[in-house]
Amino acid sequence: MSRELYFCTECGYESRKWLGRCPGCGAWNSFAAAPEPSKKGRASRTRRDAVTPIPVNQAAAQVQVRRPTHIEGLDRVLGGGLVAGSIVLLAGAPGIGKSTFMLQMAGQLAGSSSPVLYVSGEESAQQVAMRARRLGVDHPEVLLLPETSCSAVLGRLDGMSPAAVIVDSIQTMTVDEIDAPAGSVGQVRQAAARFQELAKTTDVPVLLAGHVTKAGMIAGPKLLEHLVDVVLSMDGEPGHDLRILRAGKNRFGTVAELALFSMTGHGLEEVHNPSAWLLDDRQAGAPGSAVAVAIEGTSPLLVEVQALVTPSRLGTPRRVAQGFDPSRLALLLAVAERTTGAAFGERDVFVNIVGGLSLREPALDLAVTAALLSSAADRPLPEDLAIFGEIGLLGEVRAVSRAEDRLREAAAMGFGRFAIPARQGTADTNAGTIPIARVSDLAGLLRPSSAG
Repeated sequence: MSRELYFCTECGYESRKWLGRCPGCGAWNSFAAAPEPSKKGRASRTRRDAVTPIPVNQAAAQVQVRRPTHIEGLDRVLGGGLVAGSIVLLAGAPGIGKSTFMLQMAGQLAGSSSPVLYVSGEESAQQVAMRARRLGVDHPEVLLLPETSCSAVLGRLDGMSPAAVIVDSIQTMTVDEIDAPAGSVGQVRQAAARFQELAKTTDVPVLLAGHVTKAGMIAGPKLLEHLVDVVLSMDGEPGHDLRILRAGKNRFGTVAELALFSMTGHGLEEVHNPSAWLLDDRQAGAPGSAVAVAIEGTSPLLVEVQALVTPSRLGTPRRVAQGFDPSRLALLLAVAERTTGAAFGERDVFVNIVGGLSLREPALDLAVTAALLSSAADRPLPEDLAIFGEIGLLGEVRAVSRAEDRLREAAAMGFGRFAIPARQGTADTNAGTIPIARVSDLAGLLRPSSAG
């Protein structure tokens, strides 16, 4: 008789008994039961094809064979393409565009002698075909299989040598030996394990779609992170076309890269010049607007920071941040009050990173503070000013990494003045640099209001 294990649906923590609070991540009521694998199964796997250990200095480096997806941003995030035998999880909220993106990948990966098997557990073949027609995916080697049984899918793969197997989504797949509904912890873990075995024994890349919900990750992607080789996350704000693709885990490359895509009627299209795209609707010369130079992935990125400081009608003024860390905002407000004399205590403060981006880089500090001071004084910053720098608790402006790359990107976008940390404003930097040593130096950048 099999015993039950319990797993935290937030972080995957494993326990022999149900716990009210997860010791791993601190989440409450997040544990769900799953049958423990039988000892017989574990023993058979232990005896299978024993490998002789060898010294690490005698082990030859294995060349990783990669298959390009021909989606430039995705290949960059993956580190050059899909590695043979890898298993990749694409996680994101329902409706974010995972199915669209995976169908586009199928169309790009399919070749004349290398079919791609697209397993659809949520939609019929006709529904997927309608989306494929809209996306322009009409390759005859994209094979649709509307199926939810792992055994049936693996049976169909006998005798096939596909370029990739795409499963949309892993929450819909079931294993016959598990007496639990689809989407439960046991079903998701065992289904993912079956596809992992497929990838490792056949060298076929497997891509799994996994849903993330705000209400809680019931059998969600967190349970699968240790099983897969790569975890990709697709994020985006409701009402925005921008989609951000990042790697949270990558055994074959870096996790520092990201790619930006725009959702269109023809699918997801990569944004090749994100800075221009994000600044396209900027209202230059408006109080409360500042342009920050951030580093996302390996490339500099110009984003507009908007701040609104207004008298509060509430007993406790509001502090709202979209795309920026709220605790960091509270720190910057305290530093600005202490060092500049600006009064925020009885005012509502709103900060927004335009475009639906969510950034946590310390180099945003100076731009956010400049936007706050600009809004509070109702005086705009110069239209051609780009800003970056980290702020310390004592009001000092600290140096940040890759200053030259940031300056180069801002200059290429047409900006002529650059407010940067004083330590990095040396003689060999670009003309137009304005060294900022302390937060109080920002007051000198504010221009008289056009209304005044």
